[in-house]
Amino acid sequence: MVTVTPPRPAVEAPAGPAGGGPGAVARVLRAVPVPLALIVMIALGGVVLGRVYADPLLTRLTAGAAVGSVLVSVAARRLPSWLVAPLSVAALAGWALLSLRLAAAHAAVPGGLGEVAADAARNAIPRLLTAMIPVEPAPDTVLVPVVAAWLAGLAAAEVALRAGRVLLGYLPPVLLYAGALYVVGPNAGPAVGPTVLFAAVAAVGLAVPGGRPGPAGADPVAGLAPAVRAAVRLRLLAAGTAGVAVVVALAALLAPVVAGQVDDRPVDPRRYVEPPQVESLDENPLIRISGWALNPDQKLLDVRTEGGAADGAPPRIRLAVLSDYDGVTWRVGATYRNAGRILPAAEPVPGTTTDPVRQEITVADLTGRLLPAVPTPREVTGARVAYDPETGTLIRPEGLAPGLRYTVASAQERPDLNLVSTANVPAGDAVARVLRVADGAPEQVRRLATQLAEENGAPYARAAAIADFLAEHYRVTADAPSGHAYPNLAFFLFGPRNGGGQRGTSEQFAAAFAVLGRLAGLPTRVVVGFEPKADGPVRAADAFAWPEVLFEGVGWVPFDPMPRPDEEPRPVEEDFRPKPEDPPPSEVPAPTVEPTATPPAAAGPDRRGGQAGLGTPVLVGGGVGGLVLLVAVLLLVLAVLRRNLSRGRLIHGDPGRRIAGAWRELTDALRLAGHPVGADLAAAEVADRARRTLAEAQAGQAPVAVEVAELAGLLNQVAFAPGTATPAQGDRAAVVATAYVTALRATRSRWHRLLWTVHPGPLRWRR
Repeated sequence: MVTVTPPRPAVEAPAGPAGGGPGAVARVLRAVPVPLALIVMIALGGVVLGRVYADPLLTRLTAGAAVGSVLVSVAARRLPSWLVAPLSVAALAGWALLSLRLAAAHAAVPGGLGEVAADAARNAIPRLLTAMIPVEPAPDTVLVPVVAAWLAGLAAAEVALRAGRVLLGYLPPVLLYAGALYVVGPNAGPAVGPTVLFAAVAAVGLAVPGGRPGPAGADPVAGLAPAVRAAVRLRLLAAGTAGVAVVVALAALLAPVVAGQVDDRPVDPRRYVEPPQVESLDENPLIRISGWALNPDQKLLDVRTEGGAADGAPPRIRLAVLSDYDGVTWRVGATYRNAGRILPAAEPVPGTTTDPVRQEITVADLTGRLLPAVPTPREVTGARVAYDPETGTLIRPEGLAPGLRYTVASAQERPDLNLVSTANVPAGDAVARVLRVADGAPEQVRRLATQLAEENGAPYARAAAIADFLAEHYRVTADAPSGHAYPNLAFFLFGPRNGGGQRGTSEQFAAAFAVLGRLAGLPTRVVVGFEPKADGPVRAADAFAWPEVLFEGVGWVPFDPMPRPDEEPRPVEEDFRPKPEDPPPSEVPAPTVEPTATPPAAAGPDRRGGQAGLGTPVLVGGGVGGLVLLVAVLLLVLAVLRRNLSRGRLIHGDPGRRIAGAWRELTDALRLAGHPVGADLAAAEVADRARRTLAEAQAGQAPVAVEVAELAGLLNQVAFAPGTATPAQGDRAAVVATAYVTALRATRSRWHRLLWTVHPGPLRWRR
C-alpha cells in the first residue's frame, strides 16, 4: 500500500494581531507613530490658539477633538471609505454638543442646550474674531476651533493612514496650526516652543516606518534581474539625493526671510472685522434726556443693589460715556469687543478707593443696546455683552428687551478728592481726544471760557468756577428743546430769558460745562446715566447727564453744574459783560455845549395849512401797506427756504444723506401735523406711528397707502451699514417721503395747508 503524503503549505505570516509574537508587536509599533503624530500636531494648534483664552478649557476641548477624530478613523480602517466620513461627523456632533455644554456651564451662559447651540452656530465666527482678549471659553468662542480640529483630524487620518500618503496627510494639521497663529496675531508672544515641537513630531512621524509593510526584511527589488535591480537602486538614490538638495536649497533661501520676520509684529486679523456697533440713538444718547424729561414717570429699569460705599450712599448708574464732540453732537465713539462673563480688570489709579457693588437690573422700557451698570463693571451674568475698556461701558449686541434681567458686579471707584485741588491735568496725544475743541466755537463762548480761566489759575479752580457759573445763572426746565450744537449752547448761555434762553435740561448744562472746560484747557467728557438708586424702579425722571474732568494721579472726577434747589438764578449780564474792541456809535460822548443866557424858545407847531405834514389817514394807510408787504415778503422767503431745504434733503448729497434727509422730511411732517415723535423711538416705531397718523387723518377720505416701513428699513441700512445705499435707494426714499408728506398735508384744511408751506419750524428744528 502506497501512502501519499500531501505537500506542506508555505509558512505565512499571521493575518492579524491574533497571530501574536514579535511580528504583531512590530506591526503595532509601526502603526502607532503616525496617528500619534497627527493627534499631537492637531492638539498643538489648540495650544497655540489657547494662549489668547482666559482658561485652558479650549486647549482641552481641541485635544479631545484631535484624539476623537483620529481614533474614529483608525477604528474604521476596515470599513469602506465612504462610510468613515458619516461616522466621524456623527461623532463630531456628539463631541461638539458636549463641548458646548461644558463651555456654557463654565461661562454661566443661560438657556437650554438647543438654544445655546443655535446661537453659537449663528455667531461663532464673528464673535470669535471680535472677542476681547483674553477670550473667555464660551459656546460661541470654542465651537469653531473644536470643529476645525475634528475636521483636520478626519482629513489627515484618512489621507495618511488609509491612502498611505503621510506627508500629504500633514497638510490639514499644518493649515490648522497656521490658522491658529494667524488668529492669535500680535495678541500673544511668539510660539517658539509649540512650533519646534510641532516640527519634531512631524519629523518623527515621517521617520518611523509605517503604512502597509510587507514581509519582514523583504527587499522591494529582490525579485528583479541584477541589472534592473541596480538601475532601480540608482534611480532611488538619485531621487533621494535630489530631494535632499531641494530641501537644503529651500532652507537656504527661506531661512533669511523667516529669520527677518521673527521680530516683526504679526497682522491682527481682528482689524478686518467690524466689532459690535451701537445704534445711532445710542451713539448720541444725550439727545434722549429731553424726551425722558417730558415723560418723567416712564419706568426704565428695576434695580436691586448690594454693597457700595461705606457711607451707604447708592452709586450712580452709568449708561454711556461721550468723549467725542464735533461742534454738533457728543458721541460715544467707543470700540466694543465681545466679552465673556469676566471682564478685564483695569488697575485703578493709585490712592483710589474701590467699593464692591453688585446690582441685579431688570430692563423695563429702556431701549437701544447700551447696558446700564455701576462703573467699573467686572463681571456680568445673565446677558451676553460687549465691552469698551477705555470707558468701562457695556452694550448688548442683540439689543435690550423688556424683562431682560442681568447681574453686574462692579468696583466703584472713589478718587481721593483731597488731591484734586492741587492736581494738574494731563496733556499730549494720550488725551488729545478729550481736549479737542471743534472748529466754529462762538466768540461769546470763547470769551466766557477765557474769563473764567483767567480768574482761576489751578485746573480744579477752573472746573469749579465753570460749574458754579452755570449753577448760579441758569434754570432747569423739563420742556427745554433738545440740542447741544454750538448754536444751541450759545443760545442756552446768552439767549434772552424772555425768549427761551438761559434755561435747559441736564443735556445743556453738561454739554456747556464740557465745551467751556475744553476751551479752558481741561480734558472733559460727558456721561449719561441715572440718579443713584439702591433699590426699586428707575424712571425717566432719574435720567440725567453730568460732566467729568480728568486729573493726573486722581482720574476722572464728576462735577455738578446743575442749579441748587429753590435758588433764583442771577442774570448772566451781572457777571459776564463782553467788552467789544470798538465801542458802538451810541457810546461815543456827545460834544459839550456852552450854556446861553436865555434858553432858545421851543418851536411850536406849524399851523399853516399849506405847509402841514402828511395826514393821519395817509400815515396809517402807508404803515398798514408796508406791514402787509413785509409779511408777504417774509412768507415768500419762508416758502423759498422751505422748498430749498426739502430739495437739499431729497436731491443733493450721497444716497445715505438723501435717505436721512427723506427721514427728516417725514418726521418734520409729523411734527407739523401735531404728532411729534420722541427721540427715544426706533425707526420702526416711528414708521408705525406715521402709518397710524396718516390712517387716522384720512378717516372718511379715500385712503392713500404709503410704504413708510420701507423708508425705515433704508434708514436702518444707512445707520448699520454705512456706504451700502445705492442711488436707486436714495431716489426711492425721496419718492416715499414726498408721497407721505403730500398725503398727510392733503388731509389738513386749506388754511393749515398754506401754513404748512411757510411754517418756519423745519428751518430751526434740530436736523
